[in-house]
Amino acid sequence: MEHLSPPSVEPPLPFTDAAAQGNVVNITLTVNQQSYAIAIEPRVTLLNALREVIGLTGTKKGCAHAQCGAYTVLVNNRRIFSCMTLAIMHREDTITTIEGIAQGEELHPIQAAFIAHDAFQCGYCTPGQIVSAVGLLAEGHVDSDEEIREFMSGNVCRCGAYPNIVAAIRTVAEM
Repeated sequence: MEHLSPPSVEPPLPFTDAAAQGNVVNITLTVNQQSYAIAIEPRVTLLNALREVIGLTGTKKGCAHAQCGAYTVLVNNRRIFSCMTLAIMHREDTITTIEGIAQGEELHPIQAAFIAHDAFQCGYCTPGQIVSAVGLLAEGHVDSDEEIREFMSGNVCRCGAYPNIVAAIRTVAEM
């Protein structure tokens, strides 16, 4: 019996070497109502495009395995985990990050409610929590505290500010 060795697979190029090799695509992303023409490798996640290429660092890098929710953004007004999708897939979409939630100096009601209810402690999860809460409110999943907790369960707060987060969402839902 002949021994077969696995096929050789070239390791992916580091991000910084991709442009030198010509392995980039030019795309335009619409983020927070502004268009960004960027050149990226096709394998770049939306999270990395937002943070490292466009420079919007409000969306946090958490676990990078879709288990913490720190990287939640809105795509076409739906909540997604930006670490688990490729930027190139969102060329036709409208993307909203935490930087796009407020209207100028005027806070979004959920941002004001998070402050009023002290719904954050260390603040690391706060951008993802707020973006997810905006999406949750738009989806209408606010019939009970249990429903809010269930639909926010993709966003982890290691400090345990969950009761305050639910109270903030409940306040805005009742407005």
